[in-house]
Order: sequence, then structure tokens, then C-alpha cells
Amino acid sequence: MKSVAKDLEEYMEKIADNHKFSVNKLREIVKQNIPFGFEEMLNYGMIGYVIPHDLYPKGYHCDTKLPLPFINIASQKNFVAFYHIGLYAMPVLYTWFIDEYTKLDLKTLDMGKSCIRFKNPDDIPFKLIGELVSKISVEKWISVYEDKFMTERKK
Repeated sequence: MKSVAKDLEEYMEKIADNHKFSVNKLREIVKQNIPFGFEEMLNYGMIGYVIPHDLYPKGYHCDTKLPLPFINIASQKNFVAFYHIGLYAMPVLYTWFIDEYTKLDLKTLDMGKSCIRFKNPDDIPFKLIGELVSKISVEKWISVYEDKFMTERKK
């Protein structure tokens, strides 16, 4: 469910009441822990954290007018979603996250390739999310992105 909000402020206003605390807390955790250089913006109809064009002029290979995406937070109908493309692109990071999550006394992890779905706000491991967010710098993400997603002719 993609939001039709025009900016972050409007997106935040339209979040369902039962998701407001979780989305606000995730946003706060990301802002506190994300390395310097990432920029918050409305991205794909969600709260996004991207590498802006002034740091990575090539942009996103699927649409070079867009900045390079990294993390998104979304309020969906039945859950709050936290997207971290590094989990998909970096098997070591994915394994670390799964291992750390299983150490917590929480319900079974509901996760896709890069999307973690939280149906219950009490099951969001905010501290672990903060640690995850802090692990990849702008420079590291560009390097991983180019190695994983770009073909030689696109580089």
C-alpha cells in the first residue's frame, strides 16, 4: 500500500493511530543511529533514507533521477514495515541480524528479503534496529550496491 502523501509531514499525519508510536520510534532510532551522509525523504511513498545525488550522482540504477535508496519505514494496513536493503545485499549482515533477533524473547521473525514486518508494536526490537542501522556507512553502501546490483556496463 503506497502512500499518496506529498511530503514526510503529510505522510506522518496520515499514519493510522495504532502505528503512530511505532513509526515515530523507528524514525527516531534511525535518525539517532544512521551514519553521516544519508538523507531522510519521502521515497517510494514511504519514509526513506537515501544517499543523495550530491554524494552519489549516478542515483538508483532503476531510475537514475532517484537517489540511492537504503532504508525505508512504512505503515501498512496490518503491520509496520522496516526495509533495509543491506540485509538483502549482504549475507553476513543478514545472518548477524537473524542471530541477534533469535536471542531476543520475541515472536517469530516475519521477514522477506529486505522487509521486516511488525504486526505487534511490542515486538519491535528498537535497540537491535538501531545497531543494524549503524553498521553501514555511505561509502560502504555505495561499494556494496555497485558490487551487488550494478553490471559492468552500468558502472
